Amino acid sequence: MDTDRKYMQRCLQLAANGIQGARPNPMVGAVIVADGRIIGEGYHVRCGEAHAEVNAFNSVRPEDEHLIGASTIYVSLEPCSHYGKTPPCADLIIRKKVHRVVVGCIDPFAEVQGRGIERIRQAGIEVTVGVLEEECRWLNRRFFTYHSKHRPYIILKWAQTANGFIDDHGRALQISNEQTQMLSHQLRAEEDAILVGHTTEAREHPQLTVRHWHGPNPKRIVLTHGRPLSQLIDDLYQHGIQSLIVEGGLQTHEAFIHAGLWDEIRVETAPLTVADGTHAPQLPANVSLLRQTVCNGHTVCRYVVEKKQ
Repeated sequence: MDTDRKYMQRCLQLAANGIQGARPNPMVGAVIVADGRIIGEGYHVRCGEAHAEVNAFNSVRPEDEHLIGASTIYVSLEPCSHYGKTPPCADLIIRKKVHRVVVGCIDPFAEVQGRGIERIRQAGIEVTVGVLEEECRWLNRRFFTYHSKHRPYIILKWAQTANGFIDDHGRALQISNEQTQMLSHQLRAEEDAILVGHTTEAREHPQLTVRHWHGPNPKRIVLTHGRPLSQLIDDLYQHGIQSLIVEGGLQTHEAFIHAGLWDEIRVETAPLTVADGTHAPQLPANVSLLRQTVCNGHTVCRYVVEKKQ
């Protein structure tokens, strides 16, 4: 089991390289091991191109190809079993006649959902499922949320002063520093869309771009009174938006919190105070602190939904 975990961890490292190119497909890494040595590895680089398993087999050197029949292939997500833009990876694994397959987690996509694993097992190949499952699911939390909850993965994000305000007497306030602003723009490059309320849009005209990072700008969305939140979320789902950042003001964030429409909350607290202003949103009761970092005096906390015991 320790050996399986080691190589699955390598799959996760590889998979994370597809954070921008693979979407809307999931990030997947694959490692082929024979005689205690990695003889091939790969990840899903770009949507529409070869999957991780294909890239892993293609990376095997000619002098190592004879080892494939005695090898174990590790894959962070269940090999696909359907024809999409590429042929089924389950069929490729069967043709290669590997000895064993280790899968991190089952694919929630309706066209797969265990069918890839079943097909490989029916071919007489041993399959182990669930190695570092939680870590594999977390890596593709956007993909899993989209397909299981039929909505985007939603990140609420705001910056506040040390005494809990998000503006200065109702006026816009620069709270983030250069480092946290760069991290915010990195986040934007990794998510599909970003939303603000109509008041924030009218008062601040935010750019909502990735100008301090490299990558695509997220789709810009403004929440208006005439569009119910539930309808907006359904529209985003229907348009294939897998992840959404909410950077609006107090009312916008409270609307999402009260509706239970959030998966992650990121709060930046700066070492400055103001005499009065708009209070920061209140964290929901069911939050669990995932990580806390300090960036040049600013504290950034990431919260997720508390797990039920």
